[in-house]
Amino acid sequence: MKKKIMVVDDEESIRFLYEEELKDEGYEVVSYPEAQTAIDDFDNQKPDLVVLDIAMPKMSGLDALRILKDKSPSIPIIMSTAYSHYKQDFSTWIADAYIVKSPDLTELKEKIKELLKLSD
Repeated sequence: MKKKIMVVDDEESIRFLYEEELKDEGYEVVSYPEAQTAIDDFDNQKPDLVVLDIAMPKMSGLDALRILKDKSPSIPIIMSTAYSHYKQDFSTWIADAYIVKSPDLTELKEKIKELLKLSD
């Protein structure tokens, strides 16, 4: 059975890139342009892993991270951001991984494989 990845990012181009690349890797991908919609649909989707942007309008990824970890403490969550300074923010430490966005998705793909093996 395919592993399901939830991608939450307000940038359409990033969502499209992640969707295409991760589908090519054999994952089922669901994506959302904002955190609240993803949170509302989380229980229905039952993802195996979440890739979560930090800087989003309305609700930040940091707020969404806390809510998702409350709902499902064991779900692996990768924080994805264009800004490396967030790594120093204690709020990101409850995430399972932290990556800086790049057009080269090698780091993201490797981290996903690693986290999904750990959660099996």
